[in-house]
Amino acid sequence: MRVSIPTPLQSYTGRREVEAGGATLAEVLSDLDHQFPGIRFRMIDEQDRMRPHIRFFVNGGPVRDLAQPVGERDEIVIVHALSGG
Repeated sequence: MRVSIPTPLQSYTGRREVEAGGATLAEVLSDLDHQFPGIRFRMIDEQDRMRPHIRFFVNGGPVRDLAQPVGERDEIVIVHALSGG
């Protein structure tokens, strides 16, 4: 499936769209980490929770559960919130 990578994480992938596989969002993120070591930790913390500044969307709908089923034709968009002062 197609995964859109936010600009702050493109240093891992070298591009803004990649292909990844899995039956759930968690499996897709594991596949991404296999392809691009270290990227998962930037999105998921040590307790397997989504980091507060990261949002996931599958086919345009927000996802808040890593167990969310996904299909091979789905599109996943990862959004990285920006902050500053």
